[in-house]
Amino acid sequence: MAMVLDAFASYMQSMLAKMAAEEVHLLLGVSVEIDKMGDKLKDLKNFLADADRRNITNKSVQEWVGLLKRAMYDATDILDLCQLKAMERGTSSVDVRCLNPLLFCIQNPFHAHDIGSRMKRLNKRLDSIKEQSAAFGFINLGSYEDRCWNMHASRPGNRSRETSGELDRSGLVGEKIEEDTKALVEILLTEKEGYNKIMVVAIVGVGGISKTTLAKKVELLKTAITLAGGDRHGQNALAVLQPALTTALTGKKLLLVMDDAWSHKAWGDVFETNLACAAAQGSRILVTTRDERLRPYHRVDKLNDEDAWSLLKKQETMSICVSSGPTLLKINNIYALGPQTPKQQTIVSEMPEELNYAIYISYEDLPPSVKQCFLYYSLLPKNAVFHKSCIIGMWISEGFLHETLDDLEELGSRYYNEYVFYTIMILRNLIQPNIEYVDQNVCSMHDVVRAFAQFVVRDEALAAHSGQSGLISKLRSELSESHELDWSSLHAQKTLRTLISVGHINMNLRDSFIDFPCLRTLHTDYTNVALLVKSLDELKHLRYMSVERSDISSLPDKIGNMKFLQYISLEGCEQFVKVPHSIVKLGKLRCLIFRETCINWIPRGFCALTNLRALHGFPALVDGDWSSLEELGPLSLLRALGLEVLENVSAAATSSATKVRLGEKVHLTYLRLSCSSRLGDDGLIKAGEGVSEEEDRQIEEVFDELCTPPTLDRLEIVGYFGQRLSRWMMSTSASSLQSLRILMVEDLACCTEMPDGLSQLPCLQFIQIFRAPSIKRVGPEFLQPCCHLSPRPSQATVAFPRLHEMNLSGMGEWEEWEWEEQMQAFPVLEELLLDNCKLRRLPPGLAFQAKALKQLYIQHVHFLENLVYVVDLEVHQSPDLERITNLPKLQKLVIVKCPKLKVLEGVCALQRLVLEDYEMETLPEYMRGINLSHFQLDSCLALLTSIATGQPGPEWDKFSHVQNVKAYANDGPNNPRKWYVLYAKDPYNLETNVNLSFMSTGK
Repeated sequence: MAMVLDAFASYMQSMLAKMAAEEVHLLLGVSVEIDKMGDKLKDLKNFLADADRRNITNKSVQEWVGLLKRAMYDATDILDLCQLKAMERGTSSVDVRCLNPLLFCIQNPFHAHDIGSRMKRLNKRLDSIKEQSAAFGFINLGSYEDRCWNMHASRPGNRSRETSGELDRSGLVGEKIEEDTKALVEILLTEKEGYNKIMVVAIVGVGGISKTTLAKKVELLKTAITLAGGDRHGQNALAVLQPALTTALTGKKLLLVMDDAWSHKAWGDVFETNLACAAAQGSRILVTTRDERLRPYHRVDKLNDEDAWSLLKKQETMSICVSSGPTLLKINNIYALGPQTPKQQTIVSEMPEELNYAIYISYEDLPPSVKQCFLYYSLLPKNAVFHKSCIIGMWISEGFLHETLDDLEELGSRYYNEYVFYTIMILRNLIQPNIEYVDQNVCSMHDVVRAFAQFVVRDEALAAHSGQSGLISKLRSELSESHELDWSSLHAQKTLRTLISVGHINMNLRDSFIDFPCLRTLHTDYTNVALLVKSLDELKHLRYMSVERSDISSLPDKIGNMKFLQYISLEGCEQFVKVPHSIVKLGKLRCLIFRETCINWIPRGFCALTNLRALHGFPALVDGDWSSLEELGPLSLLRALGLEVLENVSAAATSSATKVRLGEKVHLTYLRLSCSSRLGDDGLIKAGEGVSEEEDRQIEEVFDELCTPPTLDRLEIVGYFGQRLSRWMMSTSASSLQSLRILMVEDLACCTEMPDGLSQLPCLQFIQIFRAPSIKRVGPEFLQPCCHLSPRPSQATVAFPRLHEMNLSGMGEWEEWEWEEQMQAFPVLEELLLDNCKLRRLPPGLAFQAKALKQLYIQHVHFLENLVYVVDLEVHQSPDLERITNLPKLQKLVIVKCPKLKVLEGVCALQRLVLEDYEMETLPEYMRGINLSHFQLDSCLALLTSIATGQPGPEWDKFSHVQNVKAYANDGPNNPRKWYVLYAKDPYNLETNVNLSFMSTGK
């Protein structure tokens, strides 16, 4: 791990407090030494924040900090040992006399003496370390909050986060800000169904991307009460201010701008209730934020290269110092930092030149606990994917989350979403979200940021790459990013706490985990660890064990002795078949992942794992009248649950689905229900995999019994082969899905219709249906509102009031979609994907009602017209498409293999066109009539050759008016885009690697 002294000291204090509450020290007879340790830790903590800061560059301080970190790590090992002995004693002792610590010492003299001696030696070390600290003159920086307040107040010229209403035009460049302004004004002026009086619109984007500038161009309100003519009577309390705001705004139509709201709660918790009751019909709330949970929103994207360069030229009089900042956003951070304190300037001056000092200033402003989370990202191999739940599991295992709350996953999720994700990753641009994942639960760290973080943790973490051996001894952490590493090169790391390995490791029969007795976090991916399984149970301190996609086939029979285990993942271990019975003894286990394994045995008594918060890939197994599903009933704390091979539940054991007691799991937010797929690679039912009437009836009954709790946020259904969907997904019972936000359905083999219970779900934002070959028609019942489910009568007329993205793919027989113009639906739908279906025309209702639709991807369509709101359109493999007309807001168009397309009209805003067809011999004539700024062509070499000369001619004249052109051709399937032509109109430039001799000979 990467220790931040101040934060780790808090973790140790939390451990001591927990031990005191459980009277562990009394049971073991070491209360005096533990009390001494607590006192010494309290004294040291007064100046640890200053030591942390100076440790970055001061070599003498680094030596002292190294001594302290080793002592603190050893202290946690001793405290672990105390707890372990207490747990062992608690499970083995039934005699009341054993509660006497003197009797314990008599009965266990070796353990008592060993623990006591180690504590005495450690306390002496802490005394010596504290005495040495006097030489450094550490100061007490106080709490993080006080330190930040004093630091900001002391900075000359420090600017408040309060936003001025004045607009500085010196930093405005390009056409994008004007385009965004027009789009935003249009959203604000549009009356939409489903909004009661007030519509809230968010402007989202990363820090420094001009959200505030865009808001100022619309209008900015500094103080809502004052500008509304109200009087707050000098009060600051919410209880006084909120009624004052309501009084001041009653009956008034308003536009309120909330700038730089870090969380959606800034609206929901402070203003929503008051304004909803007071403001007049037609009021608008405009919020600039990084939080995409506010809907609808307008995204402000990064500058293109031309506008970024224009901005730099306009700011050329400013002093810029960037060592290797890769993007304009990093430079923008430097502009905003302002003067630094003398100590910060000293540290910056001592940092290596290749490091970006702006990142240090951002890092220094973080709370100690958040610093640990940020530094931890530098330990993760940059090319591997780590999901949010995995990250939170590591945080818990490392002690980063150690509040008194039982639900650490909820704390971690809130911490990740509302603090780490939006504050660190977005606001400070230190870590960037991957938008390809739903909910952006995967992030990455830029190389420049990673270099800084690894510089900070250089004495505790080691990145080992392929071919390295003889690694030097480090403090406590090891990072392997290797695809081939020798296990022997790790033997020197005797005090290792964290091991993260991706790829193959060379090892022999004598290798084991015995060399790493302090290991707490073990994460391997695509690593051959089967030889090490026999020694896994030697890792007494291990909290987190993830051995994903490995050759492991079993776990140690004595895994129940690993009392601290909280997280186990065996995802993708296809050889793993049996769960050891002793796993039921792991009372601290919080997460267990069996996805993509071949488990065929679950121990009876699994229900004893009542501390579980997440259980993925749990198989439905039947043995006589017993079903593994029965074991899930008592697991009431589950937040995430994935059930597999549900087709195994026989008619005799159908009632076991009821015994899962899903509806009673009030903390459940994620649910996956899965059967083995009946579909082949072509998306059709496999030969010999037909479904009998009995199988259809049985699986429908099983799914009907698995009725979800109303807390569910995300639902995934995979491989379901019933002809109808579950009753709780239909209109009369969908009230159990009132909190559902994400729905993903895959491989519906036999279902012939879409569920009709979704249209009025108030929170549903995302739908994805992948491969449903039996659905041929989507009728009006899919959109038909169910008024009795709506909490507000005014919303009952609008279907899917909050859905913003819908992906319908692999519905190979879908031919008809009925949606008439008058049927109000999808008022905030922004992205729509229709892929691999037979839908020849879009329904009229889509063009008339989906007024927020910006992105459309479609295949096999005959014509496209009157999509007046679409900005980004991709049309693929539509051999009969002839016309695209009346898309006045279209800015980007991608056309792939549409050979009959002859008409492209009514696209006055079109700026970018991508055309891909390797059988195309001439450019389409419609190119002459459109005014583009960018054109990209992927075609055959013959067409590329005809334009490579740059001379006027039939093909050149079709695009010569375009400002920027990029054209490519392949040289066989294994050499894409080998040939190119690059053209710029003004100033004129033409580059090509298609040589003249080739053009003349055609060879």
